[in-house]
Amino acid sequence: MTSPGVAVTGLGLVTPAGVGVDATWRRVCSGVPTAALDPALGDVPVPMSCRVPDFDVRAVVGRQSWRMDRFVHLALAAAHEAVADAGLDPGTWDGARVGVVVGVGTESKDTAVRGITKLLNADYEGVSPLTVPRSTVNAAAGEIGMAFQALGPSMAVTTACASGATALCVARDLLLAGRCDVVLAGGAEAPCHPMSSVSFSQMKALSTRLHDPAGASRPFDADRDGFVLAEGAGILVLERLPDARARRAPVRALLAGHGTSTDGFHHAAAHPEGAGLVRAFTTALADAGLGPADIGHVNAHGTSTPMNDRIEGDTLRRLFGHRPPPVTSTKGVTGHMLGAAGAVEAALGVLTLQHQVIPPTANLERLDPEIDLDVVAKEARSGRVEAVVSNSCGFGGHNAVVVLRRV
Repeated sequence: MTSPGVAVTGLGLVTPAGVGVDATWRRVCSGVPTAALDPALGDVPVPMSCRVPDFDVRAVVGRQSWRMDRFVHLALAAAHEAVADAGLDPGTWDGARVGVVVGVGTESKDTAVRGITKLLNADYEGVSPLTVPRSTVNAAAGEIGMAFQALGPSMAVTTACASGATALCVARDLLLAGRCDVVLAGGAEAPCHPMSSVSFSQMKALSTRLHDPAGASRPFDADRDGFVLAEGAGILVLERLPDARARRAPVRALLAGHGTSTDGFHHAAAHPEGAGLVRAFTTALADAGLGPADIGHVNAHGTSTPMNDRIEGDTLRRLFGHRPPPVTSTKGVTGHMLGAAGAVEAALGVLTLQHQVIPPTANLERLDPEIDLDVVAKEARSGRVEAVVSNSCGFGGHNAVVVLRRV
């Protein structure tokens, strides 16, 4: 049985491409990358990242911003924009019917490493009592609940780089099960820290294109050599469609279906034949009541790593056959926001449906000859798009696919 649609009534984005939905969309559609050398990473082997442009955190988050870590600042800023965009007033809503689901890939490195350093130096009194509440993955969900008096189910979900997309899947289930009337859902991550950089560098996962940072993140390109670490947050306001229409809310798109799966193959590598991703796609399309031919665009995971892009390319080709829809990886512009990526990219899928514009894949100069897809490059492409798929994959074999439909 096809599930009823869930309405996307609000968007909030804080990304390397810009602070706010409009700024992010313009930069992503321009195809201008954001990666740069990052002095804050020190002398690590790959001192490169995609950072969110400066903004007045205290003005957005409030006076209590001092006790929160960076990923919480980003999540709260995105949530404020999303709630305002949805035309909701937390002062008048029934908070017990409002849920929060935020995907976060890992605990905050800033606070955790600072505490561990003091511990190793036997400076026990110097370890902040805020070390645990600041760094835990549920901090963003908890702070959003407090800030907006969202008193219903509240949780963090962590499926590595699929976390933001998984959060949307969980939120949709909460709404369709009648557990909530509104859910603020998405992802947040602030991994631009020396520890994260060194860890991924040791895995050979990062691009080492230090002579050309802007060209380092190049999904599906023949010369790709790894991803670029990035921070960001994306929050979507979700409601059941009849409820949104009853309050005459502007509906940006429908979250029409989702699918999740686990590869059960390797702790870090994707299944070589994309078996888990195929299951997630098949489930998501069935949930939405659609077939492969109904999809007009795929916002791919496309991390810019040699193996994963090839596996994803092969999988999409098999799923969609000889006429695959136009594919984009927006990570060419934004870098890889890890746990936030899936939510941000789903939001960009919503904007594609609204504007009928598919953003380009930045830095795609020469498509990998082993990837037989219609990858949008050089400039944004206009065209009729009725349904978008956004897929995400994470360490541990986690896959999450969301299907979005035009209203």
